[in-house]
Amino acid sequence: MVSDELDKTMAYKIRGEEGVSAQEALLIVYNALKEKGYNPISQLVGYLLSGDPAYITNHRNARNLIRKYERDELLEELITSYLEKNG
Repeated sequence: MVSDELDKTMAYKIRGEEGVSAQEALLIVYNALKEKGYNPISQLVGYLLSGDPAYITNHRNARNLIRKYERDELLEELITSYLEKNG
């Protein structure tokens, strides 16, 4: 029955406008920061803590790409990936 299906909780993986997952976006941003000579970990931490997009370079459209995601989504991706690999 259709009404039974509407009562169920649906889950889906969020993807940005360009079809890039949060994980892929983080990797693209990481590499863009590295290519420009920044410390990518420090820059990403600064962005995640402050929300200030100035921490992220415009190189390879990295700033626009990372802003497609909420910071909590990015943190969730990072923590999940870390724990699945090391837990």
